Amino acid sequence: MKTSKPEPIELGPLRQLRSGQLEQLEQRYRVNLINSLSGFKSANLIGTADAGGHTNLAIVSSVVHLGANPPLVAFINRPDSVERHTLDNLTDSGWFTVNQVNDDIWERAHQTSARYPRGISEFQEVQLTPIPSEICPAPYVAESRLRFACEVVERTRLEINSTVMVIGRIAELQVCDAAIAEDGYIDIEALGTLAVSGLDSYHRTERLGRLSYAKPGLAPRRIDKP
Repeated sequence: MKTSKPEPIELGPLRQLRSGQLEQLEQRYRVNLINSLSGFKSANLIGTADAGGHTNLAIVSSVVHLGANPPLVAFINRPDSVERHTLDNLTDSGWFTVNQVNDDIWERAHQTSARYPRGISEFQEVQLTPIPSEICPAPYVAESRLRFACEVVERTRLEINSTVMVIGRIAELQVCDAAIAEDGYIDIEALGTLAVSGLDSYHRTERLGRLSYAKPGLAPRRIDKP
């Protein structure tokens, strides 16, 4: 789907808001404002299944790299003071999948954030296709072009706000081989991967270039030129 480019805005002086002023903002305004501060984030669908094989799918923008050896990623779940189907499922099974959102599925991916009741599969509701893994009980998203399965290795409740950090060890990776460069770099733009800002704004990206490994006293050089 083609999207129109937003009109440029005229940038004026910076607004300054301190903690007391932030706390007094209207709730929804504050939520949108604070969620926008971290800039462009990855858009991923977390796939899980419960003990009975009932599938769940949820979009998240908090997946982060923790390390390459062992290969670890983490993401944040909202507080489990209410039902959190993703958190319940991965706690029971010990597994989840991470499926990058691309430009063909972003609207359907966004809809998975709706609060469907337990027992209703977001896969079916948004018309995305679950496919099994040979090693992981959680489903992949067939329409995703980069996906990987993770075994839960740590789950930590953050005392500051009761959110839950889930750390997973990557056990399986599925990605189009043509998108992987000789040095292992994955060209996610070639896969149509999107970024998200705030809670609901989706973006295509434009790579400016790859730079050499930074060393003191040496200016970075472009490493993606022919």
